[in-house]
Amino acid sequence: MNATIHDPILPKKAATINDLTGFGRCSLAVVLPVINALGVQACPIPTSVFSSHMAFPSYYYKDLSDGLAPWLKEYEQMNLLFDGIYCGFINSSRQFPHLEQFMESQREKGCSVILIDPVLGDNGTRYRLVTEELCLRMKQFIAQATILTPNLTEACLLTDTPWQAEADQPDFLYELMEKLLCMGPSRAVITGIPHKGQILNYCGEKTAHGLSVFSCETSSNGESRPGTGDLFAAILLADAVNQKPFADSVRKATDFIRLCVNASATAHIPIREGVLFETYLPELWRQGNEQ
Repeated sequence: MNATIHDPILPKKAATINDLTGFGRCSLAVVLPVINALGVQACPIPTSVFSSHMAFPSYYYKDLSDGLAPWLKEYEQMNLLFDGIYCGFINSSRQFPHLEQFMESQREKGCSVILIDPVLGDNGTRYRLVTEELCLRMKQFIAQATILTPNLTEACLLTDTPWQAEADQPDFLYELMEKLLCMGPSRAVITGIPHKGQILNYCGEKTAHGLSVFSCETSSNGESRPGTGDLFAAILLADAVNQKPFADSVRKATDFIRLCVNASATAHIPIREGVLFETYLPELWRQGNEQ
């Protein structure tokens, strides 16, 4: 059957900076298909490669810092303009200057969306490959972001706030959000906060009248799976590039993750293998293309 295509809509482009993990459903393996499903061309820039993520007892790992500057230089020589930039796991302090230069250049060309997901730790501790030096450098780096998506541990690390397991009090979260937005971003979401048997995403946005905050809650089945933060950030990035309302995007991401987490439990997928999201990409595509 011959198909006729009339006036195809060219997608916007997003540079996606993160590690590439072969097994475990996280980082670029999650980010690329999700951003594509929402109608945005995702162009990967790998910072490192893993055979499987760090929740597995062993894995192959290779730092790609030596190749990052030449990779970004090629994009600059091609005079590429990205409509958005997503930045996840940075495994070496050596990478920050090259990424900052790239982001500044893209901003000068007209890129208005830079989402940084500061992958530093969880449950009150830093990840194995995250050093104190990298944490300190990340505090400077997030000034590049227009949108920031830390979990509670990462928000505390970035703001030198003592971590506490029960941190769902409004005054505590408001103060934490104030500190984050004073560091440069105009919007932020503190993700995955346990709250009365549910999961709370606490959101803040700079406005002409000061700080505006809201929360987005969802039910929890008690599981904490790798890759959910990557899903969340990827949806926010694609929606921001497509100029969707911030609150609507947060709700979409929250609902999609709940769907995937519940499906993963029903399918008895081991927790460290991440979330079953592939089956539900058509639903995400449908939502992304609604008028």
